[in-house]
Amino acid sequence: MQYVYSAMVLYSAGKEITEDAITAILNAAGVEVDAAKVKALVASLEGVDIKEAIANASVCAAPAAAAAAPAAAAEAPAAAAAEEEEEKVSEDEAAAGLSALFG
Repeated sequence: MQYVYSAMVLYSAGKEITEDAITAILNAAGVEVDAAKVKALVASLEGVDIKEAIANASVCAAPAAAAAAPAAAAEAPAAAAAEEEEEKVSEDEAAAGLSALFG
């Protein structure tokens, strides 16, 4: 991920995304640089409109997040009820165990 992040830093700074620039950022961050990964990243970004890619990623991620939120909200009460039931069973079992000790 550090490699992609370094490319994004360069993009947001308006700098050219080159092998040397990515390597410099990674070195500054104390990351051990793999030259093959840097070369592959620069090659894969060649000809890519990063602004458009970010816009498409944002558009795709928003509906997925919106769809996940109601599902998570629906699961929360069920999980809380199940947890409460487990606690009650545990307390009842504990009480039964103690009464057996003092018979």
